[in-house]
Amino acid sequence: GRPMHYTSGTTGRPKGVYTQGIGEALTEALWRDELDQWEFTQADVTLVHGPLCHAAPLRYAMLVLHAGGSAVLPGVFNAQAIAAALVDHKPTHAFLVPSHLQRLFDLDLPVSPYRLVTHAGAAIPPQVKRRLHEWAGVDHVWEFYGSTEGQFTVCPGVDWEERPGTVGRARPGRTLEIRDGVIWCHTPEFARFDYWNDPVKTADAWDGDAFSVGDLGRLEDGYLYLEGRREDLIISGGVNVYPAEVEAVISECPGVLEVAAFGRDDERWGQRVCVAYSGSATPQTVGDWAKENLAAYKRPKEIERMDELPHNASGKVERLLLATGVKP
Repeated sequence: GRPMHYTSGTTGRPKGVYTQGIGEALTEALWRDELDQWEFTQADVTLVHGPLCHAAPLRYAMLVLHAGGSAVLPGVFNAQAIAAALVDHKPTHAFLVPSHLQRLFDLDLPVSPYRLVTHAGAAIPPQVKRRLHEWAGVDHVWEFYGSTEGQFTVCPGVDWEERPGTVGRARPGRTLEIRDGVIWCHTPEFARFDYWNDPVKTADAWDGDAFSVGDLGRLEDGYLYLEGRREDLIISGGVNVYPAEVEAVISECPGVLEVAAFGRDDERWGQRVCVAYSGSATPQTVGDWAKENLAAYKRPKEIERMDELPHNASGKVERLLLATGVKP
């Protein structure tokens, strides 16, 4: 099977995700599904950026080792150490989250040694994505959308260049479906999971061979675009505001490095749209940009500049901390 991991808990209590005994044949199919997707061989060296207690870093390390390759573990993420490892170990693969990339691109990096860079974990600012394509080569970059529970899509760099903002098409063997704005994924039998000691949440997550983690999105010609999580949806004045839409616009503002949109309770509007961001732009500049590029009901009523947005260990922005005003 596969090891049990816990979800990051960004919207509540972390949940243990595990696969009950699926037998030798389905276990082999699970491994083959990943190896066929990424084509790892004994020549590959993966440079591990994240903690192995999280699903993606461990999965990629184990996949490369399973294929006969090797894994380099520099320890707790440090941009300078990663840059040195690029020269010392000549890795052929890395999995990163956007916050890793943003810190790496603050450095004078050597020429990319990678044949494959995969990234996921959070929405990537368009300027960071384009910088990654320039550095590693668009043909070597793949994004995927997934969760601890399972994988939904893959997106080669060339597809993103043609359709900026997409997270790609369904992975082989999967089918995507949108129900009332919520993403559902029909999966092979080997991808079945349960929540540890929680049959109620397990039953809620599954409908036949399809599961959902509550993310919102839309399909256009088979390509998926994310619109956030149900828990993150902002309802202001009775109108739905998707944080991902606000973030996509604000992230294009010159001087904005990273941005998160969230709602706070408001006596007049029910909730008001708020954003926190890092970068050199002033709040006035961000507000003017929003006024020029967002519909009135989507414009943030609060804008806060931070040296760095709070992230959890898997690289995801801690929206609950931002929404409640708790300082990390």
